[in-house]
Amino acid sequence: MDALPQDTLHQIFSSLPLRQVMICRSLSKFFNHLLTSPSFIHLISTQSPPLNLLALRPPHHHHHRHVSSPPCLHVFDPDDNQWLRFNLDFLPFRSPHPVASSHGFVYLWGESPDSPESTKSLVVCNPLTRQFRVLPQLGSAWSRHGSVLVDTETRVMVLTELAALYFSGSNQWLKFSSNLPSKPRSPILVFDSVYALCDVGSPWRSQWKLFHCTISKLKTSQTWTRLEKHEWGDVFDILKRPRLVRGNGNKVLMVGGLKSSCSLNASCSTISILRLDLDSLEWDEAGRMPVDMFRCFQESSKFKVFGSGDRVCFSAKRIGKLALWDHCSGKVEWRWIDGVPGSGDGLCRGFVFEARLTALL
Repeated sequence: MDALPQDTLHQIFSSLPLRQVMICRSLSKFFNHLLTSPSFIHLISTQSPPLNLLALRPPHHHHHRHVSSPPCLHVFDPDDNQWLRFNLDFLPFRSPHPVASSHGFVYLWGESPDSPESTKSLVVCNPLTRQFRVLPQLGSAWSRHGSVLVDTETRVMVLTELAALYFSGSNQWLKFSSNLPSKPRSPILVFDSVYALCDVGSPWRSQWKLFHCTISKLKTSQTWTRLEKHEWGDVFDILKRPRLVRGNGNKVLMVGGLKSSCSLNASCSTISILRLDLDSLEWDEAGRMPVDMFRCFQESSKFKVFGSGDRVCFSAKRIGKLALWDHCSGKVEWRWIDGVPGSGDGLCRGFVFEARLTALL
C-alpha cells in the first residue's frame, strides 16, 4: 500500500462512500493523514454527498458540571440504521455543549480552562476534520437562555425574548433589541428570515401565534411582526404545545399534540405535523403519528422534537427510544430508533448534522 503513489490511493478511496472513508481514517495515522489531506478533500468534494445524521445534545446536567469521560457527539445514521460517535477531544474547552449545526459545521458552547466560569464562547467546528474556530466571547446568560440559529459560519444568531445577537463574520457581535411579546419558542432560520412561536394568551390559557423578522431589517426599532391570514382559522389552536421545525426549501413544519377538542384541558389523540408553504402561505398536514406509537407518549407530560427537512425525531421521558418521521424516500414512514446512548431521563434534544469532510475553516 505504501508503494502506491498518493494520487492513485486518492482515486481508489474517493470511490468509497463517506461512511467507509470515515472508517478507514480511524485505521492508522497513515490513513488518517492520507484521507484528510487537502488534495483528497478537493477530490471528493464533488463525489461524496454529505451524511444526513441526527445528533444528540448532551443532557442539561452535563452542561453545568465537569465530566470524566472524553467529550463526544453522538449521532444516528437513519440510512444505515446505526449510532456513531465523533470525539470532541481536540477542543481545548471544558464540557463542550453542542447545540446546532449547518453546512457540515457543529456549533457548541465551551468554557476555556483558564477563563472564569461566567465566560462562555460559541465555537464552530467540524468533528470530521477536527478543525475549530472560536467566535467572540459571550456571557453565560446567553448560553443559558439564548437559542443558537445558524446558516453559515459567518451567519450566526443568538436569540432571547429581549434581544438578539448577530455575528456576520466580523470580530464582534451586533446586539439588537427585540419586541417579542413573550419568550420565543423553537425559533428557526429560513434563508434571510427568523420564525418563532410566541404565547400571546392569558396566564390560564395559552394562545400561540407565529412571528417573523428579516435579518436585513434587524436594525429597525420594530423587528418582529405577526404572520397570519384570516383563512388559517384555528390552526394554532388545534395543537397542544406546538413547536417549529425547518422543512425543505421554503417550508416550515409545526409539530404538536393534536387536541381531541377545543376545551381548555383537552387530551391529545396523536401527534400531528403541519406544514406551511411560505410562498403561498397555505397549510397542509404532512404526517400524523400512528396510534400504536403515540400510546408510548400519552403517559409523558411533555415531549421534545428536533429535526429538519423530511425527518423529525420525537422523545419523551421513560420511553428509552426515539420515534422518527421520515419522508426522505417520497413516502411517509414512522419507525423507532433503539439504542439511544446516555443515561439521562430519555428526554432527548438534538439537531440535524450534515457530516462533510469538505467543510473547512
